[in-house]
Formats: sequence, C-alpha cells, structure tokens
Amino acid sequence: MDATYDAWAGPTVGDLGELVVLDRIVRRLPAGSPLLGPGDDCGVVAAPDGRFVVTTDMMVHGPDFRWAWSSPEDVGWKAAATNLSDVCAMGAVPSGLVIALAAPQDTPVAVLESFADGVRLAVDALSPGCGVVGGDLSTSATFTVSVTAFGDLLGHDPVLRSGARVGDVLAVSGELGRAARGLTRLFHEGVDAAGEPSRAATLASGADADPDVARQRRPVPPIADGPLAATTGATAMLDLSDGLAIDAGRLARASGVTLSLEAALDGAVLDEVALHGGEDHGLLATFPPDTALPGGFRRIGVVLDRGDADLVRGGVAVPTTGWDPYADWDGAAG
Repeated sequence: MDATYDAWAGPTVGDLGELVVLDRIVRRLPAGSPLLGPGDDCGVVAAPDGRFVVTTDMMVHGPDFRWAWSSPEDVGWKAAATNLSDVCAMGAVPSGLVIALAAPQDTPVAVLESFADGVRLAVDALSPGCGVVGGDLSTSATFTVSVTAFGDLLGHDPVLRSGARVGDVLAVSGELGRAARGLTRLFHEGVDAAGEPSRAATLASGADADPDVARQRRPVPPIADGPLAATTGATAMLDLSDGLAIDAGRLARASGVTLSLEAALDGAVLDEVALHGGEDHGLLATFPPDTALPGGFRRIGVVLDRGDADLVRGGVAVPTTGWDPYADWDGAAG
C-alpha cells in the first residue's frame, strides 16, 4: 500500500488478480434495485420521467484521507456519503452508484473488502434502496477512489444554485463545523514527532474516540431533506462540502444576490469553524418567506439584493473562504 496500515494482512490484489478481487468486492456491495446490476458492460438504472441527475467525486490518499487516520471502512463510507449528498442537493433521490478503484499491487484484498463494507453501511444508513450498479478496478501507486452517483428527480425540476430570490429565507440542514474540528484535532494530535500522520499518536491522544473525528471520517449528510426541500418549494440549494461561507458564496454568485446571515440564529452556532470548515456535507437552501421549513432545516439568514459582497453578517462582509484542495493541501502523504 502507499502507506502502511498494519491491521491488514492476507493475500494482496496482486496475488489474486482482478477477477477474484472483483468477485470478493461485489458480493459485499449494496445491490439496490436497478434494472440491471454489475456483470455486463453497463448497469441499467430507471429514469421514470426521462431525466436523472449525475455527479462524480474522487478521493485520493494524501489530500482526501490518510490510512493513519481512517480505516478502509471509513473511506468506503465517506466515498458513498459525499456522492449521495450531491444527488440530494439537487432534490433527487439516489438511485445508483458506479465505483472505480485504483490500488497499489501490494494492497491486501481485505482492505478492498472492508472498503466495500463501508459503502454498504453508508448506503443502508443514508439512502436505503440505492445500490452499486457497476465500476472498475485498476492499479496505481496511490490509492484512488472515484464514485459516480445517479439520482431520480421524482418528476419535479432539479433545485439549482441559481434560483434564490430577494426575500427568500436562507436555511441549513445538517451539522456545521464538526468535521473540521475533527480534522484539526487529527493534525494537532494524530501526528508523530516529525508531524506525519500517525495511527499510534491518534490512539494515544484519545483523538480516535472523539465524536468530531468520527464525523470527519464518516459524515452523515441529511439525504432525505434534499428531496423534501424540493417538494416543499426550495428555490436554490447546494451541498456544503467545502464550508458554509465558500459554498454560500457560490450560491450567491449563481443567483446574483447577497446572502445575509442573521445575528440571532435558529438552532445553529456559526463560529469561524462552522463558517469556514468543510466536509460536513449538510445542505444550504433558500425558501420563499412564507414556507414552513421542512425536515431538519433551520433558518440562518435571508436573501438580499445584490450588493458588494456575496455574504454578509451584521452588514459586514464575510470572507467566502473554505476548503480548497489546491490551496490547502501541502502534498505530504500520510
């Protein structure tokens, strides 16, 4: 493997070869209810109203996860959850996943089996009925995961980032800041004397048992709230993958408005970590002002006419910064 994970042993992917490894992975993945699942050149997924949403996301060892901090099951969970979140952010219900893996030749097959278990656990917990309908397996010096997800719009239009209107209520569903707090603790306490990610240091510091670290490893996006927001009349929506401030800026620019955060918030504490920390995978949406907010959504602001800033709080511009893999990753492998 591209980093040692001492808990895993047994035959490697190089020992067994592609056909055997694929068989051992596929049998562990969620089947869902596609029209045609793995085994042919393509899977077949229903699109009842003739439309579907599709998204893709990559996870690469180093910038996106470290074996010293995450188990293969954690990585499988996160790979599924992040894509399911993008689907629901369009107001769609996840209907299928396609997963491509590239692993070093010396990767124990048990690592890929555990990864598949993580995918299954995430789908079962977050979006029952969705399944893995296909994928690919290759080799690489760096462990890399690519997931493509499909979603059913259930007959309604997709909720875009560009639909927010002046006077709309700004609301959020899901957690804010927990994943960033967990990652900060790992970088501070889960490293060795040279500053490299360390499994031993993570265990010794107690960070391994931190609920915020657990959320960083296994985010829990509010999948059901996406379609619910769509049917309730949400005018704009997106997945909070990179942080509230940076993603709010994206929605504001797409809609040609300014978003104003309120001083008195409904059930949400917006400190600097909540504003600028990423990987919680909640939902940010706007609703007409007379709408009863659905599901777990709570009000955090209002939509204003376009001003000089994308995002303001108490009339003062808030920097729309957050996670940027090119700006924030130093390139060091764990």
